[in-house]
Amino acid sequence: MLGPLQVQGAAGPLRVPPGRQEVILAALLLESNRVVSTSQLVDLIWEDNPPETARTQVQICVSRLRKLLAGAQGEVTLVTRPPGYVLHTGEGNVDAALFTSLVQRARALREGREGGDAERAVGLLRSAVTLWQGDCLTGLDSGPLANKARQLNEERLAAVELRIRIELELGRHDRLVGELQRLTHEHPLREKLHGQLIQALYWSGRQAEALEAFRTARRYLAEELGLEPSRELRDLEAAILAGELPPPNGPAQAHPGSTGGTARTGGAGSPSERPGERTGRRPEGQAPAGPSEQPATSSGAPVAPAAETVRQETVPHQLPADIADFVADGQRLDALAKALAGGDGRGTVPLAAITGKPGTGKSTLAVHVAHALAETGFPDGQLYCDLRGTTGAPATPVEVLGRFLRALGIPGQLIPESLDERAEMYRTRLASRRVLVVLDDAAGEGQVLPLLPGSRGCAVLVTSRARLTALPGAHRVELDVLDEDRALELLARIIGQERVAGEAVAAEALVRTVGRLPLALRIVAARLAARPHWTLASMVHRLANERHRLDELAHGEMTMRASLSLTYEGLAPGDRSLLRLLSMAQAPTLPSWLAGALLDDRRPFPSDLLEPLVDVQMLDVAGMETGGFRYRFHEIIRVYAREQLADRHPPEERKAAFARMAGGWMHLAQKAHQKVYGGDFTVLHGDAPRWEPPAAYTDEALADPLAWLDAEQGALCGMVEHAAEEGLHDLSWDLATSLVTLFEVRGHYDLWERTHTIALAAVRKAGNLRGTAAIRASLGSLYMSRNQYDTARQTLTSALDVFQALDEPMGEALCRRDMALIARTGGDDTTALELYGRSLADFDRAGDVVGRAIVLTQSAHIRMRQGETDTAQRQLDEALDIYEGIGYTGGRARTLRRVGQLLLEQGRSDLAVLTFTEVLELCRDSGDAIGEGHLLRDLGHAFTVMGRPDRARDFFDRAVSAREQIMDFSGGALARLDLARLLTEEPGRSRELLTPAVEVFRDRRMARELTEAERLLGAC
Repeated sequence: MLGPLQVQGAAGPLRVPPGRQEVILAALLLESNRVVSTSQLVDLIWEDNPPETARTQVQICVSRLRKLLAGAQGEVTLVTRPPGYVLHTGEGNVDAALFTSLVQRARALREGREGGDAERAVGLLRSAVTLWQGDCLTGLDSGPLANKARQLNEERLAAVELRIRIELELGRHDRLVGELQRLTHEHPLREKLHGQLIQALYWSGRQAEALEAFRTARRYLAEELGLEPSRELRDLEAAILAGELPPPNGPAQAHPGSTGGTARTGGAGSPSERPGERTGRRPEGQAPAGPSEQPATSSGAPVAPAAETVRQETVPHQLPADIADFVADGQRLDALAKALAGGDGRGTVPLAAITGKPGTGKSTLAVHVAHALAETGFPDGQLYCDLRGTTGAPATPVEVLGRFLRALGIPGQLIPESLDERAEMYRTRLASRRVLVVLDDAAGEGQVLPLLPGSRGCAVLVTSRARLTALPGAHRVELDVLDEDRALELLARIIGQERVAGEAVAAEALVRTVGRLPLALRIVAARLAARPHWTLASMVHRLANERHRLDELAHGEMTMRASLSLTYEGLAPGDRSLLRLLSMAQAPTLPSWLAGALLDDRRPFPSDLLEPLVDVQMLDVAGMETGGFRYRFHEIIRVYAREQLADRHPPEERKAAFARMAGGWMHLAQKAHQKVYGGDFTVLHGDAPRWEPPAAYTDEALADPLAWLDAEQGALCGMVEHAAEEGLHDLSWDLATSLVTLFEVRGHYDLWERTHTIALAAVRKAGNLRGTAAIRASLGSLYMSRNQYDTARQTLTSALDVFQALDEPMGEALCRRDMALIARTGGDDTTALELYGRSLADFDRAGDVVGRAIVLTQSAHIRMRQGETDTAQRQLDEALDIYEGIGYTGGRARTLRRVGQLLLEQGRSDLAVLTFTEVLELCRDSGDAIGEGHLLRDLGHAFTVMGRPDRARDFFDRAVSAREQIMDFSGGALARLDLARLLTEEPGRSRELLTPAVEVFRDRRMARELTEAERLLGAC
């Protein structure tokens, strides 16, 4: 809890679903082993505006937490204790409780209640503070809990202050100064910390700095609060000025200015300590101070030593300086070293190529490896050249060979003009030497090949943003971003481990914000190192605004924008345009057809448009999918591309490209719906234009349409919102309603509501009546699925009024069908049959055979209930014929379920079980979680009728789990009621089943079920 809420089980970390379950768990943990009332939990979640179902929702959340914690196999139990719940666990299992215990023990030790051991108290306080991984309960959305978290945060600082106070008393002043300077920067308004810093400085013999620390504290307090320092701080200043600040308790300390103090004269850099200055002798090995110390000619020029009359062979050392804070994968370093040492046994010139996107540290790695190998592996020298491959003027091989030959001792006048002659001379010069050649930032293979030596005693290390796949025999290393551990290690090496450890959560957020890109991380770290008073959290906040992120990623000569622009400017104009337009896509990975849509290019293989961006690593291949490759931006590159988009494309051009991209998603979603339903049935469409991806891609991608909808769910839902933001309201509502194909089967009710709420706002703003009615009709289906029948009826009625005014038969049919289902569920069969009849006529008028089959199946249930089994059988047979004719598996499964119920009604139980089992398999194959819950309950009923209660109990148990797992609480409550009917001999278990079911039936106004559940509960 001391940081983000985390739970560790016996088998590893547990994922607690965010939101209400997190809040409830946090509240129970804060009060572990004490009862927390249900009312308190309701207040924590909803504060002043709880819904009517609040207590039920709390019960459900607690039930899920109980299962989660039970599965973790930990020393914890969550039990019901009126008026709420209590979480039983040992003190050592909750970091907040352990922290409090450690601090209390430390205080007892200091006060002498446990023997008065100051050293042990310090150890306990340090252990207590190391439990923290950030601010308490970071990221939890609950105002009341935030207040409790603030209290614990305050106790953390109080523990730090107590530990420092004890250590001051133990005489550790000089060790504490750095830590106190950091703490006062992070908490400038805590006067106790300022006072401790002043004391530590003074008792360390730094009187002037102690007074400056007082002035800094005064300035903070005046600027932030308009207050003067407290009496305690002012007394400290006065005591220092008077030289009367008493030493702390503990070992005697040297007082500033006393004979016991350390003399500060003659420190490093004082003239008296410069080597050799007092004696006039030069220390051994020191070079002469300058030309005046060497023998000179009459003209003043130094005389060359006699040994220089024999010319020595030139040994070049051209490598740039290595980087002290380098981090890398040790295995990668070893592999590079082995490849450059000729460890592959090929007998050719050892050659390694390091490639990667901008900012991944290619040059840094190359220079580090070169330095590591230089002395032992390549004693005859190291040649280095920046080939400027990403600039507008890359170095030519002729130019580079001229530089290398001069470095190898060839006078300029003797260097030939032609490339071939220079290359021959270069290879000859290196033939008998062991030289490492580092070629940085190569544009391509053509620039590198003439620079390869001919001798296998030499080696070549190349870096490039291109992949250089045509370099013969090269050992290739492709750099990506750092993993999180190495990114944090790099940050710590630059700004200090203590600073990173002190803000562990912010440090993790920081490396994520820059995408773990080494260059971006170095820039951020350099800025933080230059500003020790900045917190890591403040840097995260500065980087949060995407529009200004690249402005923040600049420090001195290092700029992320400059690094990216080198590659960007080297692209062909069409590739630059595509890169810019791709940045409009908000999905985490991008299908290849998007490139064609954005450029309105209808070639059959749109991935060809993206490959040039992959070659220079401005785009990554994220993987393979049915239909082609998927691609991904690094976040920093996407931000850069968005900048260029705004500058280079006028609004109308951007809007047209976006409309094509959105139209492509709409086309694919519509095709997916058609493949599921066997045609464009039971759905309304708007007039927004579609953009058709290549037919071969569409056929392959939609071979399993529900799987495609599942895989692209995030992109499709995001496009509903994005289209609404861009003013494409017709497409927004059309796509939202088309996605109900997925939402209904998978039980994604939250996504259903979210997408429709966004689209509804867009169509209302645009005055789009048809779109408004379509969204409201679809929302009516959603509310009905949630058993919110009153809300569903009102929403459907308002949509029906609009559809009647517009004479839209499909809309009328959909509304009347769902209104009939509400009436049927409420037991009003007469109204239901009347509505079904009108809906059937509407579907026939619209030419929608699937709509007709759905109405026949649903109304057959009423005929069965009324004993009209022959009529029910005829309707079900017609519906099955329709579904089998068009290939709609989902409709066939729902109708077969009714056939099974009819068989059960006719006393043909064995055949009913076989039918239900077949339908259950169909539901599982299609991923229909809602249908699976229905069939499990049907099988429970069948085995109950057959007199096999054990089998029935098993199926009802599974039905409860299946329903509640997808948050279908009313369906779960019905299955609980079924199970309770079987368990009248087990009152404890029945009570556990019925208590939450009663609450659900009451909330949903399911009167018939509520009456029976209350009767059974009373019997318990």
